[in-house]
Amino acid sequence: QVQLVESGGGLVQAGDSLILSCVANGRALNDHGMAWFRQAPGKERAVVAAINWNGGRTYYADSIEGRFTISRDNAKNTAYLQMNSLKPEDTAVYYCATTPNWRLSRWREPTEYVYWGQGTQVTVSS
Repeated sequence: QVQLVESGGGLVQAGDSLILSCVANGRALNDHGMAWFRQAPGKERAVVAAINWNGGRTYYADSIEGRFTISRDNAKNTAYLQMNSLKPEDTAVYYCATTPNWRLSRWREPTEYVYWGQGTQVTVSS
């Protein structure tokens, strides 16, 4: 069993930066793909970014426009999401997710991921 715990969310102003962290407890995830999703009120959960098992490959939603960076430290069993130039439309609950059988062709699909964190709120004021 894997438990994911996100942290780092908060209330910031437009243009500010935040770093989200996702710590995995229960087992090592150095063979798992990982991703960050977000869900705004009234909207479906959507992928933000994904990273392969060793951090060698990263993938981003078009809406991120180069502002976010996903990374991971397998020694710490932790994934990160560096968010720069935040906009009010980035306001959402951010979730990390992981799966042992990550497939590149499905990196955008929430159903691809088996384990989810509880989410951390990010609010960006204008």
